[in-house]
Amino acid sequence: MSLPLHHPGDALLMDYAGGCLGEAGGLVVATHLALCPGCRHAVADLDAVGGALLEELEPDALAPGALDALLARLDEPPPYEEPPAPPRRTPPAVPSLIPEPLRRYVGGDPAAMRWRMMAPGFQCVDIPLSHGERARLIRMKGGVAAPRHSHEGLELALVLDGGFHDALGQFARGDVAVGDGSIDHKPVADPEGCLCLSVTLGRLRLTGAVGRFLNPFVRL
Repeated sequence: MSLPLHHPGDALLMDYAGGCLGEAGGLVVATHLALCPGCRHAVADLDAVGGALLEELEPDALAPGALDALLARLDEPPPYEEPPAPPRRTPPAVPSLIPEPLRRYVGGDPAAMRWRMMAPGFQCVDIPLSHGERARLIRMKGGVAAPRHSHEGLELALVLDGGFHDALGQFARGDVAVGDGSIDHKPVADPEGCLCLSVTLGRLRLTGAVGRFLNPFVRL
């Protein structure tokens, strides 16, 4: 399997490592890391730098009596625990198109998901997230194009199977397309189709004569 060619970029990786990317953006980056060893190493380096900086901070003083309370707890007998059950033998896992951590949100089998038709050859599954953030799986048949659009915030699209192409280039499994207000594009699925994880951190804005007319009525 070839390695991804398009990555989230240094700024998004730093935000992810610092824990300030949010659930939706973090889900895209974490799933990309499962498919991209280079970005995994970069995030590990960022974590190491953050850990070194934390070690240089002066520790807070302990509350009065905190040490005595801790030592008293060490003298308490450990709670009784049932012995663990013997491990069950399970068949080897079949490689999934849906890697962790995305699999925890949607499962591992796209065929078992409840797809919603958005347009002919264009389906989606909404992913429940907290704080009103939006993420969805999008599945397009070969040759199908998404509506031409731009963005009022960031759009992150991670390819899970197949691929697509647009003004930004060609994207295959593991690649991340990053769009913002400077981008006006119309992604087109490759002949074998495309399955991707899409996150919009802001509203999509349809462009073109028909799109501008439909904007007040359409929620993508």
